[in-house]
Amino acid sequence: MGKYFGTDGFRGEANVDLTVEHAYKVGRYLGYYYGKQHDDGKAHVVIGKDTRLSSYMFEYSLVAGLTASGADVYLMHVTPTPSVSYIVRTGDFDCGIMISASHNPYYDNGLKVINGNGHKLEAEVEEKIETYIDSPEDTIPFATRDNIGRTVDYAIGRHRYIGYLMSLATRSFKNVRVGLDCANGSSYSVAKGVFDALGAKTYAIGMEPDGTNINDNCGSTHIENLQKYVVDNDLDIGFAYDGDADRCLAVDDKGQVIDGDCILYLCGCYLKDKGELNNNTVVTTMMSNLGLYKAFDKVGISYEKTAVGDKYVNANMMQYGHSLGGEQSGHVIFLDDNTTGDGLLSALHLLEVMHETGKPLSELASVMEILPQSLVNAKVPNNKKEHFMDYPEIASAIAEMEAKFDGEGRVLIRPSGTEPLVRVMIEGKDQAVIDEEAKRLAELITKIMH
Repeated sequence: MGKYFGTDGFRGEANVDLTVEHAYKVGRYLGYYYGKQHDDGKAHVVIGKDTRLSSYMFEYSLVAGLTASGADVYLMHVTPTPSVSYIVRTGDFDCGIMISASHNPYYDNGLKVINGNGHKLEAEVEEKIETYIDSPEDTIPFATRDNIGRTVDYAIGRHRYIGYLMSLATRSFKNVRVGLDCANGSSYSVAKGVFDALGAKTYAIGMEPDGTNINDNCGSTHIENLQKYVVDNDLDIGFAYDGDADRCLAVDDKGQVIDGDCILYLCGCYLKDKGELNNNTVVTTMMSNLGLYKAFDKVGISYEKTAVGDKYVNANMMQYGHSLGGEQSGHVIFLDDNTTGDGLLSALHLLEVMHETGKPLSELASVMEILPQSLVNAKVPNNKKEHFMDYPEIASAIAEMEAKFDGEGRVLIRPSGTEPLVRVMIEGKDQAVIDEEAKRLAELITKIMH
């Protein structure tokens, strides 16, 4: 990871870690960089945003930087991250920028830069942006007169994305009772309309963004709300999104959580049966549950394991031509349909599995046995989080815990790519035991690293 760009773009607390000056300079450099690739020196850039209070501020900063470098900017307004990816790769655009901090609290924000192919920006370009940000002199020329960029309202891009999603649905979902938790985030602008148009009876919460309530006791990070909502309203299925709707968790008809691992299993089996699972392989991360691998082994599906982060999942899929991959968090990539995780797309595929099999989601998911997991975050200084194994006491505690499980569980410790945290994940047979061990180890890490 670079100085500013992590696993999911440039992210941090608004005007503390990520400032308007940063956004302006990102815009300046991207306008200049892509402008050089055109005879007329004019880049074309799409911008989308989530509902955070600061998203408008960063949008205006980006626009100022981009147009000052001569780029034309197309504003999709509040829209999911995958819609920006779709519009960039299907339109005549050099790159896209999504303003969002995903599942983080409202006071954080981020800049996700998407290249012309709909994938995350190349690391070498990120490095050039970082060098420019830290440069004491502004060496990029300013556009003047009629070379100054213009800004275009491009809400139609969001409507194109909605139309694309609807075109992927192979059947009507008439009379299916669907619950949505839009997290007061990006999906509030598109999700209900998609499901309504496909015939579902749609019930939605998390639909009243005010700038500060994104992910606040709602969405995929607080799925207990949707669980209750599904049960109370006798719904067939529910979908919970994060702030920018690039991930989705589901709730079955009995109110049980269906996480990304289970979505990968159900969709992997379905695609395999249709002959559409490329290489008979699903790409996972090291955080995926052991139960997922046992279930795949039973049905003869192969799997890859990558580092945690959708960028690593995507890179593996691109390199080897796999069509399905994702994370336990609900970030699932259907590469034949879109180049990034897409919460709405995941929901449509899961509904298709239910419709095709004629079985409720609770029955479909019951064949997969999940090993209990406990995830506890240790708060540490951001500049130290990558070096937790440099502390002998921490390394020794991890080794002792792994030996204690003796193959009947596992310990996974990793720094967050987006927050000042070290994530402690323990997997084992006894929930109470692993909860206590995870808490103890997280407290030790926090104490030693502060």
